Amino acid sequence: MKETAVDWLVHELDKQMIERDKFDAFDWIFGDLIKQAKEMEKQQIIEAHGAKLKKSQIIEDYEYWFSGEDYYNKNYKY
Repeated sequence: MKETAVDWLVHELDKQMIERDKFDAFDWIFGDLIKQAKEMEKQQIIEAHGAKLKKSQIIEDYEYWFSGEDYYNKNYKY
């Protein structure tokens, strides 16, 4: 799976807070903001890919189609 910019930032902030023994406070203070940022980023990825079905590729005479949400779920959802 690909790591989004928000995932990277959360991971780096987690590391900094753990080093400072303040991990519990980090999640408590920023948990809602992180969820909101991840949802916003998800929507941006879906919209950038396109809401309508797109042809992905042709493999052995089969055409594969997927939406922006399918693309997100395939590449980013954990």
